[in-house]
Formats: sequence, structure tokens, C-alpha cells
Amino acid sequence: MQTWNVVATVRGGGYRDAVRLLEPFGRVRRTRFHNVLVADVEDPDSMLERLETRGGTSLASVIPVRRAFEFHSTADFEAKAKAILDELAPGLSTKSFHVRVHHRGALGMSSRDEERSFDIFLLDALERLGLSGRVAFDDPDAIIAVEIVGSRCGMSIWNKQELHRHPLLHLD
Repeated sequence: MQTWNVVATVRGGGYRDAVRLLEPFGRVRRTRFHNVLVADVEDPDSMLERLETRGGTSLASVIPVRRAFEFHSTADFEAKAKAILDELAPGLSTKSFHVRVHHRGALGMSSRDEERSFDIFLLDALERLGLSGRVAFDDPDAIIAVEIVGSRCGMSIWNKQELHRHPLLHLD
């Protein structure tokens, strides 16, 4: 199975340019999904910073992920994703947040349904810990990115400062 820690989407006819921009950072692979590339890079956060200073319009979004896993069913995906969300929950105490799911090829899954389910899961996890937080879509304190490509998922959390600093994230 392919391993990757970055998902990139490409604008229009910019596929070759996008590959050229990403290749200096690590191994770039095409996926079976239109205008979606994955990459396995040594330092995804540094790559994001450097890409943004170079400019270029071929990349629509670049999402580094900090945790990744393979899954074999919707139930397996949800169990593994919720285990990671459980670990992230304490860091969301008193913050506004929402989960953003982008899936390519995960049959039987709805991004909106998964987002709603994960938002509720995080609110429940916070409550179990005696903490609070709230789901918000206008200028949240954090967004949890869930990137699914085929049967692999990558997840990362981005705070408000990072969201404003990195226009290539395009999570909303």
C-alpha cells in the first residue's frame, strides 16, 4: 500500500507544474483520482512554507498530515479516526473547531455525515473529560483535516494562526 504524508490537489491543466513543484521535497505519486497527488516528504510543514514562498498557481491545495492509517471498511476507518480524535480532544478545550473531511474513493461514505459525526464525537469526548469546546465554522480556533485517498487516511489539526499563515491549506 502507498504511504504518504501530503495530499495535493491540482488546478485545471497544471498537473505537470504541480509535480515539478512538489518533487524536490520527496516522492510524488499520482492517484487514480482526478487532479489529486500524494507525496511522501521528510518535513511536510517546511515543505508547505517553502511552496508558499515560491508561488505558482498549479496547486489548489496542499495538506500535510501528521497521522495516517490504512483502513479496510467504513467501521475500521471510523474506529481508527475516532481513536486519533480522542487523543486530540484535550487540546481543543475551550476552543472553537470543526472537522473537514475530503474523501476520494471511500465508497459508502459521505463527507458531510462524517464531519458531523466527528464534530459530535469530539464534543462528547470533551464532555467526558469535563472540558468544553464548540463547533464553529466562522474563523474557528482549529480545523481538523481528514484526508482520505482510497483506503488510506491522513489527519492533522491546524490552529487559527496556521490557517491564516498557510493559504495552500484551503481546508474550507
